[in-house]
Amino acid sequence: MDIIIIAVLSVTAVGAVCAAVLCIASKAMHVEVDERVAKIGEVLPGSNCGACGYPGCAGYAEALVANSDIKINLCTSGGGTVMDNLSEILGVEGGAAERKIAVVRCRGDIETRQKKMDYKGIETCAASKQLFGGDGACAIGCLGFGDCGTACPSSAVCLEDGLARINPSLCTGCGLCVKACPNKLITIESDAAKSIVLCSNIEKGAVARKKCSSACIACRRCARECPEQAIVVEDNLAVVEPEKCKSCGHCAEVCAPKCIKIASFS
Repeated sequence: MDIIIIAVLSVTAVGAVCAAVLCIASKAMHVEVDERVAKIGEVLPGSNCGACGYPGCAGYAEALVANSDIKINLCTSGGGTVMDNLSEILGVEGGAAERKIAVVRCRGDIETRQKKMDYKGIETCAASKQLFGGDGACAIGCLGFGDCGTACPSSAVCLEDGLARINPSLCTGCGLCVKACPNKLITIESDAAKSIVLCSNIEKGAVARKKCSSACIACRRCARECPEQAIVVEDNLAVVEPEKCKSCGHCAEVCAPKCIKIASFS
């Protein structure tokens, strides 16, 4: 019996000492946390999409409190409501919310793209990509199984004729579809974008044309005829410089494969 009592007392004493040490350590090593971080975390959407450029909503909240130079309009999925709340919490001017939407840089639907095989595997873009880059002759084009739509929290992506399409009125620019696309065809564009090239194939024009009739053929006509000189051809692909583009639409008119369109954010 004495042995049991001694054991119980020993364990109790050790526990008391450990508790005291932990208590002292917690006070000595305590780090003050700005209460604004928690408040910001509550108003952010919690989607952790990373569109703001920080590792999730918590990372953006901490960055906003730590650095007053960071803009409060970087949360594209939250929109104007979140920006107004951040403005109130941080005591800074809100300004105008920057609208962003996703753009699928491909026009290769089932009518225009050529197939190189009949795919019978798991019907996801990720699985299709593992088998010779998908069933399309253009290994850079849309794989057509809608992984981007599955990832989209706002149902802004749909499949039409085997091609992913974005509904601008529903898209929040969160960027989750960008991460889901194995071919990296989707980009997030701000409302500063005007004309957009809907092709990502950098092969030579003749080769690209055989694989997809909507592919950019690098003919340079859009670049030559642009009145603002806002288009250049890089790696066999037309590229629009948005800061120069005036959205006149002439490039879309003269583009032979019709792979240039005027951006619409409505």
